[in-house]
Amino acid sequence: MTERAPDAIVIGGGHNGLVTAGYLAKAGLRTLVLERRDEPGGALATVEIAPGYHAPVLAHNVGRIWPSVVSDLRLREHGLDLIAPDVRLFSPQPDGRSLTLWADRARTARELRAWSARDADAYTGFDQKVRALSSFLAHVHASTPPDLKKPSAGDVMAGLKLARSFRGLGRKGTRELPRALPMAVADFVAEAFETDALRGAIATRGVQYVAMGPWSAGTTAVLLSDSAGNDGGAPGQTVFARGGPGALAASLASAARSFGAEVRTGAEVVGITSSGDRATGVVLASGEEIIAPIVVSGLDPKRTLLRLVDPAVLGPDLVWRAGNLRLPGVVGKVNLVLSGLPAFACDGGSETERLAGRIVLAPGIDYLERAFDASKYGRVSEQPYLEATIPSVSDPGLAPDGGHVMSILVQWAPYHRREGDWDAEREGLGDLVLKTLESLAPGISGLVVARQVVTPLDLERDFGLTEGHPLHGEHSLDQLFAWRPILGHARYRLALRGLYLCGSGAHPGGGVTGGPGANAAREILADRRRKV
Repeated sequence: MTERAPDAIVIGGGHNGLVTAGYLAKAGLRTLVLERRDEPGGALATVEIAPGYHAPVLAHNVGRIWPSVVSDLRLREHGLDLIAPDVRLFSPQPDGRSLTLWADRARTARELRAWSARDADAYTGFDQKVRALSSFLAHVHASTPPDLKKPSAGDVMAGLKLARSFRGLGRKGTRELPRALPMAVADFVAEAFETDALRGAIATRGVQYVAMGPWSAGTTAVLLSDSAGNDGGAPGQTVFARGGPGALAASLASAARSFGAEVRTGAEVVGITSSGDRATGVVLASGEEIIAPIVVSGLDPKRTLLRLVDPAVLGPDLVWRAGNLRLPGVVGKVNLVLSGLPAFACDGGSETERLAGRIVLAPGIDYLERAFDASKYGRVSEQPYLEATIPSVSDPGLAPDGGHVMSILVQWAPYHRREGDWDAEREGLGDLVLKTLESLAPGISGLVVARQVVTPLDLERDFGLTEGHPLHGEHSLDQLFAWRPILGHARYRLALRGLYLCGSGAHPGGGVTGGPGANAAREILADRRRKV
């Protein structure tokens, strides 16, 4: 394939880039993926942090991957094996109690009676509401945003399909959805539940990976989007890829190759070439130039537009608008190698079954909001919100017998620090995480054999995530749907004819869904048929 010019070049071998490449190659296009790192997968990488111990660099939950992507690209034939434990979320509390949200909502409701009979009675209805509202968002996520200035006949047809889906929510749902989307998630959960611990545990999904707190407008939309197109419901999904999230990336790369795509690693793209108003190819750091009529970027839109495209081609207006895209990364990561399974000082805290899912350290709404407040001023809260998993419980192959790996997301660790720098404060973040864990799981520090600390700056340097934002841009209401990434460029077509965006900075946004990649491939193939 390298002897002939490719039909399409995909910049970046992250999961969305690989999804796009798989669909394009399956449709018969000669497709070349160019990945800067030594292996594809991007932030889905699984790394060995001590001999025999493997942990995810960033994302540890792959439950949002679209079933259509798994099916269309035949990922199970390429080694993908998904593990879904019965437990979704375990939340140890400072007072010695704990909350557990199970895949079985009846079991969840029964256990909630120890907290509140009212909340136990309300849980099933709340779960049904989340699923119903999210079902409509799943249709929105699978669609291409319309051209608001010049809507086409296709846009009208898509709009009619969405209107039918919206009417399918029924009278109650059609009233509830437009009211809920701009709500603060704190208000959304407070309408259903009186227990603060339950409110906090569910609300975390409205603030994960974003620079917003539970009282920020639009965080209910983040929560509902997290359940769109999957079995998340109220507690959210907890699904592991056997072998770590890197196994999902490996299956995507294998599938793309099986359809004829070439995935080239160690190939950093430093520029996108153009002629007139059309993209013509890319330039590598080595100086090599590769020509192709279709160029697809899996990088974030800010990096794509401001670092790869000639600003003279973009023009001052688009350069200014791209520069104002908001990507304030606030997520760090700590991976621990443990000599044994930790025990939390709460009821159920030593039960292996309850520790098999997401472990959420967020005792309530005020706790979350205070942790978020610190980030607004460039600081990490002394009481951060943590989401942890111990994937080796469900996937023992990640660690030697008796050992475990613990993957911990640290929320609201701001890329932009008011004081100090991340290289100097790296180990301080690891110490803070251990201190926080020790308060709920006494003795865990004595189990630590090794650790890895990943800062927002590391996410930018090592994975190309501008300002360390895992979602390639805020999931705020002004950067979603027809406004993602920029109004007028939300249909996967970006700035130049033949240049497309397939990463998380495109609709429907971030998370391990493959949605932006699949949608972008559909639009690329449609343009090719029309010879645009």
